[in-house]
Formats: sequence, C-alpha cells, structure tokens
Amino acid sequence: MTTVRGGVDVPVREQHERDRREGAGSGAGRAPGPAAEVARGRGASGTGASATGASGAKSSSPAQRRGRPRSEAVERSIVEAVVRLFEEGLPLSELSIERIARTAGVGKATIYRRWKGKEALLVDVVRSMEPVDPPLPGTSVRDDLVAMIEMLRQRGLAKRSSALLHNVFAQMHGYPKLWDMYHRTSVLPRRQLMDEVLRRGIQNGEIRADIDFDLLGDLFVGPMLVRTVLWSDGTPGEGSAEQIVDAVLAGVRAPR
Repeated sequence: MTTVRGGVDVPVREQHERDRREGAGSGAGRAPGPAAEVARGRGASGTGASATGASGAKSSSPAQRRGRPRSEAVERSIVEAVVRLFEEGLPLSELSIERIARTAGVGKATIYRRWKGKEALLVDVVRSMEPVDPPLPGTSVRDDLVAMIEMLRQRGLAKRSSALLHNVFAQMHGYPKLWDMYHRTSVLPRRQLMDEVLRRGIQNGEIRADIDFDLLGDLFVGPMLVRTVLWSDGTPGEGSAEQIVDAVLAGVRAPR
C-alpha cells in the first residue's frame, strides 16, 4: 500500500532520488576509469600521446648521452682492477675473470660483453700501460722513421723503469696465446706502419730497392731494441733515434 506525502508517492520519490544519485555518479562524483585517467593526463598543451612523446624524448636523450661515459667508466674500472691485482703481486696463472670481476665490482657478464676472454682483456691492460703512439708527422720518410724509433725508445724505457710492466711482459712470454694476441694487435700494426714508410722511401728513390725488405726494417729497429732491452745498464738518451735513423739511411740511401 502506498502513501502520499506532498502529492508524491513515496516509491516514486525514492526512484527519483536513485535517478538523481546515479546521474551525479556518472559525472565528477564517480571514480575515474582508465579513459578518464588518460583524459586527465592530457594537459592544455596537447594530447596525452604528444605529451608523453615529448617527455620520453627528453628523458631518453640524456640517457643516451650518458650511456657511453658510463660504459667507459666501467671499462676503466675493470682495467684498473687488473692493474691493482698485478700490483698486489698476483701472477698471471692465478688471474681469472671471476677475480677481476670481484675486484672491479662488476659481474662476469659485464666483462665478457666487452672482451672475448682473459687474454683480450690483458692485452688491452698492457697497452694501456704503454706510452701512446702519436701520429706520424708525415713530413718526410726520415721524420717518420725518427718518430717511430723514438716511440720504440720510450716503450723500452717504460718497460725498464716500470717494474710492473717489466714483470707482466716477463710472464706473458710463458703464455703463447696471450703473447701471440699482443703481437698481432700491438707489435704487428707498428711493423706494418714502418713497412709503409719504407716502401714510400723506396718508391720516391730515397732508399735502395735491392736490400731485403725485412732486413731493411730490422736495420732501423734493431739498434734501439738492443739498447733498451738487452743493455740493462745503458739508457739511450734523447736524440738517439735521430742518430740511428741517419746512420742507417746513410748506408741504405739510393745512389744519385
């Protein structure tokens, strides 16, 4: 049985009240769904997609720029870890990727992503301890030869003055695979560069063409190797590279 209050049936009024509440719930009073969240993310400056794209571009660009320095920092920490282990007296036979990773504070996978194995890493470590070869002057065959022999002198003196470098090289000879890799990646490119300079000298008539080519290179390199490696009590001073090159050129110069 229905009662009437103010001319309106109670069930009808309750229905109106429910309709009013549901109508309000469909607007601001209802908790926003996914579509409302996306709409809320769209600011006055543009759509949500464009705002996200702009934000993503700003955040990814610095990350890309920082990526390389972070990589270089990691590689430097790994190389320094190997040097530190050598300084502590750890022999090559006990050096392992696990030990290097633990010392550097990185995972083994981090090392293997950058080097194929222990030998490749050690070659880079040794090269990092050697003097850096500057570019050749390119002004003449003589000047290029002097620059190369001078760098040979500096490397020899570095091995002699650095007990660490001397010790590492002494141990490397006992590991044929390691020594062969160092020779291929460090020694051979320097010899090939000298061969190019010598060929240029032969082609332009500065050097005789009737001399065995391998012997020709040894004539320039041999004296400095003897004085820096074999003579422990003799130190070739500045200007010795010029003396060696000039003396050898006087004997191999093409007749005019």
